[in-house]
Amino acid sequence: MTVSVSFQEAPDDKAPQFPDNGPPLAEVIAKAKAGGAVTGADAFALLAAGPDSPGSLDSLDSMDEICSAAASMRDQGKGKTVTFSPKVFIPLTHLCRDFCGYCTFRKDPTQAGKDLFMTPEQVLDVAKAGAALGCTEALFTLGERPEQRYPEAKEWLAHRGFRTTLDYLTHVCELVLNETSMLPHANPGTMARREIAALQPFNPSMGLMLESTSKALYAAGGPHEFAPSKRPRVRLRTLELAGQLRVPFTTGILIGIGESRRDRIESLLAIASLHAEFGHVQEVIIQNFRAKPNTAMGEFPDAETVEFLWTVAVARLILGPDANLQVPPNLSANNYQIYLDAGINDWGGVSPLTIDFVNPEAPWPALADLKTKTEAAGFQLRPRLPVYPEYFLGTKEFLPDALHQKVLATADPEGYVQGGIQRYVSST
Repeated sequence: MTVSVSFQEAPDDKAPQFPDNGPPLAEVIAKAKAGGAVTGADAFALLAAGPDSPGSLDSLDSMDEICSAAASMRDQGKGKTVTFSPKVFIPLTHLCRDFCGYCTFRKDPTQAGKDLFMTPEQVLDVAKAGAALGCTEALFTLGERPEQRYPEAKEWLAHRGFRTTLDYLTHVCELVLNETSMLPHANPGTMARREIAALQPFNPSMGLMLESTSKALYAAGGPHEFAPSKRPRVRLRTLELAGQLRVPFTTGILIGIGESRRDRIESLLAIASLHAEFGHVQEVIIQNFRAKPNTAMGEFPDAETVEFLWTVAVARLILGPDANLQVPPNLSANNYQIYLDAGINDWGGVSPLTIDFVNPEAPWPALADLKTKTEAAGFQLRPRLPVYPEYFLGTKEFLPDALHQKVLATADPEGYVQGGIQRYVSST
């Protein structure tokens, strides 16, 4: 199938629907620095300050003000601790029913050959090798429901006693949890209630990138035109079900794929609304688009640094001081430390063993480099588990009892990885 990408990014000043007379930028900044989350009209007031307005968001001074407010808000809620998750990346299958205009992860059966799925033995080999290096997270990433498109996938699963890919995922998550010291983190795409519930006993956290609520992205010619699983309503429904089931959940947005600044704000407000209702969004990732050769968007420009910086800072202002906000350092290798100035407090998963299979062209930074740059900015780098401390320390609201006990046994008294950064990087 050929996926075309013919749209242009919607300009922010075209047919604006946000309030015409929101509070002044200075008022929003003052509110944020006082610790108040920026929501609703406040958020759109940031957007409404156009390039010709005094205090324009496109001016250097205004960017500095927004980043300063975001950093201040982060400091109030998170102090000077910045975290990362030592992990292994387990791509259970590259087969996928969806076709996204920017993806190199997916394969069809002819490309995958005999390796349609990783076997349980292969999964355990990776998990055990990661555990030997001090990793604590086994990140399962996979294509969306390939058995619905490919008979080969359905046959592979049926031959081994599984009806669906998610049934098989549940099985290997249980194996990793029971046979290694690792903690699984499943990221399988959209899920029904029963599928989340089946994974819950074996995953202290799960994840699904919202990416965007923009309608333009799944319109004709958009990157999600042939990706039904990327419809915002089905992804938001998965987030909602996870909240109802009390699953600590990671989500986020992808910027630079044709959405507008307004779209990003609306996406962040949708995440904030679900978290306000259920309290389960443990982490929000702000990820920048990077063009990949041999994809429909191979000639599309990468997300600009100024747009990325703006989005990160606005995300902190919308999500508030207690949110865990992440930027993947391997996707901004030349300057990832600047996002500390925009309010992040986490670098996400970094692996000493496996590549980033979704972005194979972008190697992880060395942990020594991550530590050096984080400390140079005035922060302490600490390794964390795939579930954040606030979801298991002093509460039994989120994790099943047996899983809660294993997580506690893996953590230090503050809820981080035992041994700290010294476990991975020499202090000399």
